[in-house]
Amino acid sequence: MDLSAIDPVLLLASLMISATPILLAAIGEMVVEKAGVLNLGVEGMMITGAICGFAIAVESGSPFPGLAAAALAGAGLSLIFAFLTQVLLSNQVATGLALTLFGLGLSALIGKPYAGVKPPPSPRLDIPFLSDMPVLGPILFRHDLMVYGSLALVVGVWAFLKYSRAGLILRAVGENHDAAHALGYRVVRIRFLAIMFGGACAGLGGAFLSLIRVPQWTEGMTAGAGWIALALVVFASWRPWRVLLGAYLFGGITVLQLNLQAAGLAIPVEYLSMSPYIVTILVLVYISARKRGSSLDAPASLGRVFHATH
Repeated sequence: MDLSAIDPVLLLASLMISATPILLAAIGEMVVEKAGVLNLGVEGMMITGAICGFAIAVESGSPFPGLAAAALAGAGLSLIFAFLTQVLLSNQVATGLALTLFGLGLSALIGKPYAGVKPPPSPRLDIPFLSDMPVLGPILFRHDLMVYGSLALVVGVWAFLKYSRAGLILRAVGENHDAAHALGYRVVRIRFLAIMFGGACAGLGGAFLSLIRVPQWTEGMTAGAGWIALALVVFASWRPWRVLLGAYLFGGITVLQLNLQAAGLAIPVEYLSMSPYIVTILVLVYISARKRGSSLDAPASLGRVFHATH
């Protein structure tokens, strides 16, 4: 094994790119769960966003309409989940799983004509002077706009939940929807908006995969990223900054195992490919085994059906 073949600067720069789609999906799902809704359809929304964004980008010749289409596709798919769970009061777990299966099948159908097609290139943001700095330049200042957009989204969600009145209302709905309803807040409307936001974020995460990280369409290319995003929300104890940390931790492990494969580590490639998911499982097991389990930090109404009394 030749460890000198691993460039630490390139490794850290790749970490930010690898973490971005998971970060986008996880921060959106965290907002959904803060509103008291458990949506297990993140994988389906991501893969739908990936193919819709890819198709529109190819047809329009620009990645930006593709990103917008991906957000709309994710939000549109999430509306199905919202209608079934908030209006028809279906089981959230079963509906979320069905949404994932639906998204995987729909994306495979839409994506058939786009296999092997190259999307339009996405411009990188080279910040003058900063991007030319040694070490820090290539790590921090030569990325796509979506990388910086995901970081801005984390800051925005944190500020929204912590300082805004709307964020306080959303958290109140997630903690006790009956009390929030008694105070006159429209629980179903608030949850609809939160679910749509989460769907849009998941769609953007999928589009980042197909347009920027791996600029091509491959059936099933999310490869469990949506499930990892769901796990990261629990790992983060429903806190935005911990979501960021968890996404970068998983992204770092993913990039590291790819570099170790390239360096010729004498371990079967299957074990290295499994490592990011094994680490995620071990972290979740550790969290659940702590004296104060992560369930104590979860919104109290998470996953519960809301019945309006009047």
